[in-house]
Amino acid sequence: MATTAPVTPNTPEDRGALLFQRCRWCGTPAYRRSFCRACGATAFQRERSTGAGVLVRRIGQAPLNTWFVAMDEGFTLLCQITRTAPVVVAVGARVRVVRAVAPLDQGLPLVELTYRATALERW
Repeated sequence: MATTAPVTPNTPEDRGALLFQRCRWCGTPAYRRSFCRACGATAFQRERSTGAGVLVRRIGQAPLNTWFVAMDEGFTLLCQITRTAPVVVAVGARVRVVRAVAPLDQGLPLVELTYRATALERW
């Protein structure tokens, strides 16, 4: 597992990046948590995600195209899929983050398909 250097969200290159938290005590990755789900600590450092992941489960109705994504760093993220019809999307497909946050930090991160899962690869 590759680790990344801690970042501060105020630097210009990190404003549009997907940032996640890593527990300073046990190293568990998380996204927007107030405490670590593994050890209960409240000390986190922020890291930049590569933005790649796998679709795990659809949430809600198909037209909304909202999914849980298991990111390569080990945390789960609730996202909306863009540029793809909902009928094409399947569990196990690879995605990448297109937009980490909306302009005013509202809404869900947007992802797009990078690899469609075949029938044998679906979970």
